[in-house]
Amino acid sequence: MKTIGVLTSGGDAPGMNAAIRAVVRIALDKGLKVMGIQRGYSGLINGEIFEMNRHSVSDIIHRGGTILRTARCEEFKTQEGRKRAANVLKVFGIDGLVVIGGDGSFTGARLLSELGVATVGIPGTIDNDLAYTEYTLGFDTALNTVLDAINKLRDTSSSHERVSVVEVMGRGCGDLALYAGLAGGAESVIVPEIGYDVDELCKTILEGKLRGKMHNLIVLAEGVGGAEELAKKIEEVTGISARATILGHIQRGGSPSAFDRVLAAKLGSKAVEVLLDGKKARVVGLRDGKVIDEDINEALSRTANFDENLYDIARALSY
Repeated sequence: MKTIGVLTSGGDAPGMNAAIRAVVRIALDKGLKVMGIQRGYSGLINGEIFEMNRHSVSDIIHRGGTILRTARCEEFKTQEGRKRAANVLKVFGIDGLVVIGGDGSFTGARLLSELGVATVGIPGTIDNDLAYTEYTLGFDTALNTVLDAINKLRDTSSSHERVSVVEVMGRGCGDLALYAGLAGGAESVIVPEIGYDVDELCKTILEGKLRGKMHNLIVLAEGVGGAEELAKKIEEVTGISARATILGHIQRGGSPSAFDRVLAAKLGSKAVEVLLDGKKARVVGLRDGKVIDEDINEALSRTANFDENLYDIARALSY
C-alpha cells in the first residue's frame, strides 16, 4: 500500500471535511501518498484526481459540506462504468480507496471491491441509518441544527397558541426525528418505524387542550408523510391553528459539532489503518463506544434496530 484515494459521495454531511482531513494527514504521517477524487464516483470515472498534502486540508475541520464535492453518477451503476472507475484507479496508482458516504456510497465501494479494489467506507450521513454503527458522521450536528429550530419554533408556537408541525429528514430512519423530539420536548414524535393514526393524534391534541395545554409541537420524519398535509388535517379536525415548517437542506449544513469532529478523526484514522493492514471491502464505525471495522457485505446486510425504548420514553415525557 503506497497510494490511497479518498472521495465523498451521496448527500453531504457535516464532518465530511474533518474526515477528509483525518484521512489525508494520518496517511501522510504513515508515509502514504494521498489522491483526492472530486465529485464522487463521477469524478473517479472522469479522472478528476489530484495529489493532496497537509496544506490541502488546512482550515477545513470547522467547515460543513465537502471540499471534494459530491455528485450523482448514473454511469457508475453500470458494469462498464465500474470497470472504467477501477481502471482509472490503476492508472493513477491508487492501491486503496476511502469512501465517505451513506449506504448507496457503500454499495459502490462494495462493487468496486469485487473488481479487486481495496476499499473502506466511513459512514457519513445525517440520517444515522447504517445499522452496523451507533452513530454516523453528521448526525449529531444535524440533530443540534434541528433542536435549535425547534427551540425557536416553540417560542412562536406558544405565543400564538397553535400546533407546530416540524418536518425533518429521514425517509426510512426516524432517528433524527426521535432524538430531536425527545431533546426538544415535543408533544408528538412521528417516525416511519412506528407510523401514526391522525385521528388518535388529533384526539391527543384536544385532550391536551382540556388539560390547559395551549400549544403543541410535533416532529415528523419526512418518510412518514408531508407536514403541510398533516397541519391542514389537524386544523380541520381540532379547530386549532396549525402551521408546518419543513427544515429541508438546512439540516445538512453548518459547522460540525465537537462530537462529529472527534468521530471524524477516529474513523479517518481507523480507515487508513484498515488499508495498511491489507484488508479489503471493509467499513469503519462506532460500536459500544469503540471504533470498529467490519466486512462491508455484513454491514450492509444488517437490519436497523429502532430504539423503541427511547421512543416510549419520549412519548411518556410528552404528557
